Amino acid sequence: MLSYILGPFLAILPKRWRALLPFRASLDWKPAALLSGILESVIALLALVYWYSYSVTHWARDAVYSAIQHGAQIDPRAIGFAGLAVLFLHPFTWIIAYAGVEGIVRLCAVFTDTTLGVLPLFLADEAYLQLVRGTHPLVPGVEKFSESHLTSGFRAVREKALTSSLPLIPDELRITRNAPEELLEIRACRRKLDWTPPRVVRHQDRYYRLESSVTGTAPRPFVYTLRRLSAGVPGRSVLVYSPEQTPVLGDR
Repeated sequence: MLSYILGPFLAILPKRWRALLPFRASLDWKPAALLSGILESVIALLALVYWYSYSVTHWARDAVYSAIQHGAQIDPRAIGFAGLAVLFLHPFTWIIAYAGVEGIVRLCAVFTDTTLGVLPLFLADEAYLQLVRGTHPLVPGVEKFSESHLTSGFRAVREKALTSSLPLIPDELRITRNAPEELLEIRACRRKLDWTPPRVVRHQDRYYRLESSVTGTAPRPFVYTLRRLSAGVPGRSVLVYSPEQTPVLGDR
């Protein structure tokens, strides 16, 4: 119940702030972020409607009637158009519109297992860390943000839409041998979690260092390039590549 009552308001906080909450484990952040995104969009829509009504009944009406009193030939029905013009020219309108778009992005990001706070608080947190502390503190369970807040949200939504239309097919392996080096290219239809350079990957009895991770074309848009290591040491940080479906060999 706490996730549905208090969660939507706490979900606007940056991820680092949420990780510092003493009762964070008792909250289910996915429905909280979902409701938070819906509320932000609905509130922005209602604010936009009120803001338009206010501009028509105050600024636009006063401007039109003042012009008529000074001899201008203006149709009083032009108040609605004038109010719309004032609405688009006012910066507060764009703030409301941004909040509506951000709410939709945060709502869609939940379906990609990503919970985003609001951008102003995220930027405030980043500014605090950069200007006051100088470096990012390490918070357990929170990964460092290295990209734009909304950019990551848009990318997650776009990636989810891409993979939902792709069939689940085996990975394709492409091996290139140029003595003394060996490169292994893995093309997959789904993104591999935690596969970020320069992680070490073990495939069968060989060890590789992940050199790059890029997005290509369908039906296997996720391309990973690995360089074989002369020796490897097993450990908890080593990624094990053992797909359920037997990979196919492709031409290089």
